[in-house]
Amino acid sequence: MITGTIKSQVDQIWNAFWSGGISNPLEVIEQMTYLLFIRRLDEIETRNEKKAARTKQPLQNPIFNKRQQKLRWSKFKTLGDAKTLHALIADEVFPFIKALGGKGDDSTYASHMKDARFTIDKPALLAKVVDLLDAIPMEDRDTKGDLYEYMLGKIASAGQNGQFRTPRHIIKLMVEMMAPKPEDSICDPACGTAGFLVAAAEYLDTHHRDAIYKDAKSKRRFNDHTFHGFDFDSTMLRVGSMNMLLHGIENPAIENRDSLSESHAGVESQFSLILANPPFAGSLDYDSTAKDLQRMVKTKKTELLFLALFLRLLTTGGRAAVIVPDGVLFGSSNAHRTLRKMLVEEQKLDGIVSMPSGVFRPYAGVSTAILLFTRTDSGGTDQVWFYDMQADGYSLDDKRNPLDADKHETNNLPDILKRWQQRGKETKRARTDQSFLVPKAEIVGNDYDLSINRYKEVVHAQVQYDPPQKILAELKTLEAEIMRGMEELEGMLK
Repeated sequence: MITGTIKSQVDQIWNAFWSGGISNPLEVIEQMTYLLFIRRLDEIETRNEKKAARTKQPLQNPIFNKRQQKLRWSKFKTLGDAKTLHALIADEVFPFIKALGGKGDDSTYASHMKDARFTIDKPALLAKVVDLLDAIPMEDRDTKGDLYEYMLGKIASAGQNGQFRTPRHIIKLMVEMMAPKPEDSICDPACGTAGFLVAAAEYLDTHHRDAIYKDAKSKRRFNDHTFHGFDFDSTMLRVGSMNMLLHGIENPAIENRDSLSESHAGVESQFSLILANPPFAGSLDYDSTAKDLQRMVKTKKTELLFLALFLRLLTTGGRAAVIVPDGVLFGSSNAHRTLRKMLVEEQKLDGIVSMPSGVFRPYAGVSTAILLFTRTDSGGTDQVWFYDMQADGYSLDDKRNPLDADKHETNNLPDILKRWQQRGKETKRARTDQSFLVPKAEIVGNDYDLSINRYKEVVHAQVQYDPPQKILAELKTLEAEIMRGMEELEGMLK
């Protein structure tokens, strides 16, 4: 997590935009993202230059050619004149980053950046923001991610329409539980800033680097055909595309698409892995919602329609790890029950991780769970693995302060991953344990209720109390002592 000092620096930048006349939170995020992107490009180039010098090899695929050196953050940040700085960034640096992905529709990045605008029109404001951003240390990759999450968390509309930023450590856990493979086609149908796709790319780069870069064909598949994200917010699409590009994914399929709409009803059986935290609420135009989803589950609840969508998008054998509100697990409506029955009877429900309500604070206190399933179209649910997450490494209040990551009492995530990977050995665990397996027959008998509280046994510690007669005797003794004390006090007052 970022320190209070860095948070204070981000707050200063935010206030600078506000006082400079840019008060729309999404616009602030977008303009800050452009500047962070520019700075990051220079950092990547500097790192590659150092590597080339160390290995005494020529610099491969430089981002900036000789004529473009003045466009680097490390060069223009020293310009003393605000007007000169503004002219350079607005007229040369920004057009440069817009053209990075090619022209027209050469890539999804270029497509989304086509309509991007640099809206910091006051030289003094730009100079101040550049100075403030440059003062923030971002050498650590986790710090960069946390900084960006903190920025996104400052959006005033965060939490509206059920859109909550997924904590990066929860994203990382879900990706590790799914363990993506180089042959996977990965999709987030409500991608926002592409956090799940970035984490999946990092996992593949760490665990399967040799496979994804073994030849030109493998590299092209990784960059062009592995990652797919859909959203209908143009700002988020630009931010997500830049996020992916900064993480080395050259041409992900980040598309402007309302995933639930009838216009995209024909998209099915395309992806082998879905990672998502879809909107939990919000208005829904029932008439424009895909008819095939309505046939699967007749409802206006977006969280249920998204689950139906995931099943439609997955290939047979495809896996999913998605976040759902607790209501999905035990809701009593026909739509809730139909969908749960579908997951248990027609597909393979693998596991459910119940999360504490503080995970999404300070944006919301909603209780959520991670739902893990496989599309089979032929059943296959035998036993469902449950885990009762009680701590995620951070305080569960609005401050979300980091706690001891090495103690199970304050961080269950390593234990969740370990037990998930060895869940076949969980058969002997008692229902009083933090994780356990529940047979399908028991779930069916409970009308497909998937709430962990339905199956977990709570052992209450026995407390021994003294007999009532003894307690009464002690009370009489205390009362007598109080009366003696009052008599002594009265005597002193006389």
